[in-house]
Amino acid sequence: MKKHLLMAVLPLLSWGCGDATDADNDGVADGIRDPNNVSVVVPSTPKGTVSGQVLGTNLQGLDGVTVAMTIGSQATGKSATTDASGNFVMTDVPAGAQVLLTFSKSGYATLRATSTVPSAAGTVPINNGNASFGPVTLAQLNSKLVFNVVTPQGRPAAGVKGTLEVDRAGSLILSNYDNTASVLSKVYVEATAGDDGVLTFNGVPSGAELARLNGSYNLWVSPMDANGDGIPETGGFVTSYSGASIVSTSITRVVNLPFARPQNVPLAVEGSNVGSLKAATVFDPLNNLVRPGEPIYVYFNQPVQPGSLLVRLTDEYAKESLAVTATVNAGGYSATINPGSGVVQEGKEYNIFVRAVSAEGGTNFTQTGFFFGGDQASPKAVTIAELRYQETAALGTVAATQLNPTEVVYVNFSAPIRPPAGSTVQVFFDGDIDNDGKIGFNSFGEVNNYSNQGFPLTLNEPFGPYVTRTPAEMPVFGITSSQGYSTRYSFIYSGIALIPSQVKLVVAFTKLPTVGTNEAYESIWGQPIGTDLQGSGVAIQPAQTPAP
Repeated sequence: MKKHLLMAVLPLLSWGCGDATDADNDGVADGIRDPNNVSVVVPSTPKGTVSGQVLGTNLQGLDGVTVAMTIGSQATGKSATTDASGNFVMTDVPAGAQVLLTFSKSGYATLRATSTVPSAAGTVPINNGNASFGPVTLAQLNSKLVFNVVTPQGRPAAGVKGTLEVDRAGSLILSNYDNTASVLSKVYVEATAGDDGVLTFNGVPSGAELARLNGSYNLWVSPMDANGDGIPETGGFVTSYSGASIVSTSITRVVNLPFARPQNVPLAVEGSNVGSLKAATVFDPLNNLVRPGEPIYVYFNQPVQPGSLLVRLTDEYAKESLAVTATVNAGGYSATINPGSGVVQEGKEYNIFVRAVSAEGGTNFTQTGFFFGGDQASPKAVTIAELRYQETAALGTVAATQLNPTEVVYVNFSAPIRPPAGSTVQVFFDGDIDNDGKIGFNSFGEVNNYSNQGFPLTLNEPFGPYVTRTPAEMPVFGITSSQGYSTRYSFIYSGIALIPSQVKLVVAFTKLPTVGTNEAYESIWGQPIGTDLQGSGVAIQPAQTPAP
């Protein structure tokens, strides 16, 4: 035991007494090799080496490859150059350091890889631990890939831009049992097609070389904006080809660019301040409010032909066309519809017809919608705007100047309202409509009657003009339901004959039967109507007459 201790001390004593140096700063005097047992001489700052071999994909050594090494976070690194066999070695590398190696040679793909220099045998620091990189394989950049790019209309895509990514243009086997090692070798080439629509990517690995590396070509073709207005005329294109597929077929491929929007998707409205144009299944009147003087905005899911846009506008009864103009914007993706001055009024309902043709797929869009004049932020109280009845008696008779039993009375409100489900408001007359000398008591349809029974006021949403002749007036275009909102309601009168101008009536919203939590009529602003509304002076809608 004492003999061993002496052997461990003597080298250290001779170092301290002589001129020995430690140029590599590993804590062991230069030239010390014996004893070489790590239990005898342990370096305090061990050093290691990094070595490897670089080959072409044909497995022949590559001479003159520059190997640049970054050591951890150090500002300066090391470099080496491969010999005729593709070998390289770098010494005096701090053991335990993480190193990044960049392999580069003109005409070949660049490869980057990381690993860690071994620093210990077991738990004891050692010198000369080696990080082995290899074999490293680099692909030669001596080929080209050509694509014929075609527009959706079948014409050359002149000026289109593309990027080709060569993924796995090199390979590396690390034999350091390093689970954290990473390898990167990609090539990126950009190209712009000429007037013939041909994209040529020069300086890429051949299909054969990439097949050896089991790599792929990833192609990205940008959407084409030929006129520079920011609106692409075509969509982009993305695809991948394996090296083997390029070898087995042809290096020239045809790329058919898609439409800016898929051709098999019908033309539709994606957004508008008139929500009914979107044909949404869930209706909200607040999404169909247009402020007086405000345009109607329409956004399509694909560009439309400018000359194909047709817009027509009518009031709630579709009796006549209202002034409106429409322009196509943003390369066909949007339209601005401007009703004429003073056309849109607060609380009125309007019908709108929009027709357009896709600029790409040729699909037609036809939609009939509706909207209300109003501002979400400024709800208005609802009143009775007009009372009118449909005369059924022949002109020139006494009955033609009176409100008679079985005739329909129309109650028009100042803004569209919607009834609650399962409940109907009733109308009462402020007068003696049963000719018993009293108003109310047990008299049906009179205010203050004990039974509170009146005339049920039902929704009578118009789908065309008031009928004044035979054949009846036709609407400007076929209009659709406004989802239960309307200004027009009606009831059938059953009292004695009355002078229409003297009639007074009450719509008794306060007497609405309770049918659940939603028992109130609502305006287009979402406001419940909780007060009775009164009106007087019933106008005459003349009896139908034959058209001249």
